[in-house]
Amino acid sequence: MSDETGASPPVPPASPAPPATPAPSAPAPSGSAPERAPGGSAGGLTRRALLVGVGAAGGAGAMFAAMGALGLAPDSQDRNYTPPQPSDFALSGRAAASVVVLGAGVAGLTCAYELGKAGYDCTVLEASDRVGGRNLTLRAGDRLDELGGATQTAGFGEGVYFNAGAGRIAPWMVTMDYCRELGVPIETFVNNNASAYVYTRGMTAPVRARAARADLYGHVAELLAKASDAGALNRRLTADDRERLAEFLRRFGDLGPDLSYRGSTRRGFETWPGVGEGVPLGAAPSLRQVLAAGTGRAVTMDFGYDQATPMFQPVGGMDGIVVALADAVGRDRIRTGTPVTGIRNLPDGVEVTHPGGVVRADYCIATLPPHLLARLPHNLGAPVTAALRTPVPVSAGKIGLEYGRRWWETDDRIYGGVTETDLDITHIWYPSHGYHSRGGLVVGYYNTEENADRYAGLPHDGRRARALTQGKKIHGEKYRAELRSSVSIAWRRRPHVEGGWVRWPSYEGAFTLLQQPAGRVHFAGDWLTHLIAWQAGAMESARRTVTELHHRVLRTTS
Repeated sequence: MSDETGASPPVPPASPAPPATPAPSAPAPSGSAPERAPGGSAGGLTRRALLVGVGAAGGAGAMFAAMGALGLAPDSQDRNYTPPQPSDFALSGRAAASVVVLGAGVAGLTCAYELGKAGYDCTVLEASDRVGGRNLTLRAGDRLDELGGATQTAGFGEGVYFNAGAGRIAPWMVTMDYCRELGVPIETFVNNNASAYVYTRGMTAPVRARAARADLYGHVAELLAKASDAGALNRRLTADDRERLAEFLRRFGDLGPDLSYRGSTRRGFETWPGVGEGVPLGAAPSLRQVLAAGTGRAVTMDFGYDQATPMFQPVGGMDGIVVALADAVGRDRIRTGTPVTGIRNLPDGVEVTHPGGVVRADYCIATLPPHLLARLPHNLGAPVTAALRTPVPVSAGKIGLEYGRRWWETDDRIYGGVTETDLDITHIWYPSHGYHSRGGLVVGYYNTEENADRYAGLPHDGRRARALTQGKKIHGEKYRAELRSSVSIAWRRRPHVEGGWVRWPSYEGAFTLLQQPAGRVHFAGDWLTHLIAWQAGAMESARRTVTELHHRVLRTTS
């Protein structure tokens, strides 16, 4: 799951359904500004359009700064924010009914946990030999199976772990509330590190993220500042607006008195200041070189609402969440190694078959991936089958590279964060924990779509060789020479999952149909939300589904 993992899947066009638990909204600017700048022509540039343009170039932080320069942003924040408490979600009243939950991933465990608190008798069936689904943390001795029979066994050292699936959590996500409620300790996940690298095929060598941002922002600021100074925006902005914009651009791009960008100490130093004043990096590249390098995607990866700093992770591994959920549900209620082979609605309940027998219950909640549910024999109807076949599985892959020396800290001065590339590895993640310890694990690639398929088609040795060849372009020979052990995962080859997440062509039709129960069978999963690939999506869907089922039971028993 992207949480978690990395790039968020694209959102298909459609009107989003209201989430079960809305995320808190950002505070609106104090006061109101006219839609069009005073004196602007009917076809002129509005303040909103100007801000959108600045945001596209520099991101949310740049846009907010521009709003401040134009007098449109609040000058202080509301500090009275109160985070959600465990009592924010609870099923009202208690009921007595039996429910069989298919899948012990995040959605299934959350369903069983919340229903259990309301008095339901839940049984969870899980095909794998462990709980968690795409919340998968591997440690020494753990075995990783793939379709086709290939296996790997993690040979990591003591205390080393690899979050092969979900990897990070945004602070506004309901996942954080479950960590609090279940007592799962959390720590900061460094999602943006100025000392990490940016590397594209348009570069002769990798550059630090701070330098890449400084150069891109500086040249963009120079273009806009000089255009405004030459009068190109006179018909679109007032004199006051132009003055405020110029002041912002000087600060944003670190421009000189002549509004030119020639590089600055924001780019970093060859020798950092100390007793001496330091030696700044060499000359900044030209605008043409910056554009040719194509760093725009790399320096805007954390601008989205789901990737913005700060982010978090459970201490000791992401699976701390599912371990706590499973313990709260009751291990005796979870049957691992029990793949479902059929689902049937009965007049007074449901019947679920598996190789060891049959489970009958009053209701069923199916949380398996939709493409796997579609293959099961059932009597839920042809429209349900067609709907389950509609979303397309998306490939995703990761490799964990263990090193006996934390060279990224000692040699490169990188403490957590992500190096962004346009190579087929896409990202390199550095651990956000265990600083200054003896060794550690780097995520050598987290990729999706075609790049993930390319790696999935290779055996593990081939994946590792390719990942090391690509990473060596950034970190040099030590990246290959000092490797201690490795494990890779191709989620489309993972049994009982067969994909990193799914993509819907739209949030209408099939998506809407599966929001409703099919007889006594309800559905839940991140794939039924607008937070696909995030654990928060699975939890939000679980809350919605158990609420609807609970209301249904209360109506039938009242």
